[in-house]
Amino acid sequence: MNDLQAWTAVEFEAQLRARSGSYHIHHPFQVMMHEGKCTREQIQAWVANRYYYQISIPIKDAAIMANCPDREVRRHWVQRILDHDGYGGEEGGIEAWIRLGEAVGLSREDIVSQRLVLPGVRFAVDAYINFARRVPWQEAAASSLTELFAPTIHKSRLDHWPTHYPWIEAEGYNYFRRRLTEAPRDVVNGLRITLGHFNTRELQERALAILQFKLDLLWSMLDAMLLAHCPVHIDGWGAYTQMSKVS
Repeated sequence: MNDLQAWTAVEFEAQLRARSGSYHIHHPFQVMMHEGKCTREQIQAWVANRYYYQISIPIKDAAIMANCPDREVRRHWVQRILDHDGYGGEEGGIEAWIRLGEAVGLSREDIVSQRLVLPGVRFAVDAYINFARRVPWQEAAASSLTELFAPTIHKSRLDHWPTHYPWIEAEGYNYFRRRLTEAPRDVVNGLRITLGHFNTRELQERALAILQFKLDLLWSMLDAMLLAHCPVHIDGWGAYTQMSKVS
């Protein structure tokens, strides 16, 4: 039993946002991309592997909705599925990601066949879907709050990649532009659920653990890509150090 007093909503949100230090923007693979140190093949590998995560997002969100008896929540949450799968005349984020793949030199078949997806990436993403299916819907919703930190990474790519990687076709950046408006909207909804449901200190700490699980999952995806596509070694403190080939 946790006898500590619950944080206020402001304090709890601050605790959630403080987890930004574990966001994958700080992963060595992401740092390499940000600094323009990735090769064409490494960028292609990242896009091809991340595609498996992109197509799994609406599956995860459908699992949340399937477990949620609250009609009002479902009415808001379904927008996430529509954003990725598309609807009406809108192609959606998954198609935008395929266009990113084509912009970095992959064929559509390279991407949608998933033949380039690493086992470690597949394992991590499947674990996320399974988590969303089996836990209470509020917990699965809280896991989506890595979106708190997403606009920063998308803006960084839009600001720096055209200079670092001039060979990437401009149309490929549409996915990142979309998420600059979609992610903040989703954060409002996700925070409303999380701040409302996790209202004891024990539950709040559970929410922080869930958010850390999702952050670790995103980090582990990049670990798999780094080990497969970048020459690295691990120093005595457990930190990744880039070798001269990619420095």
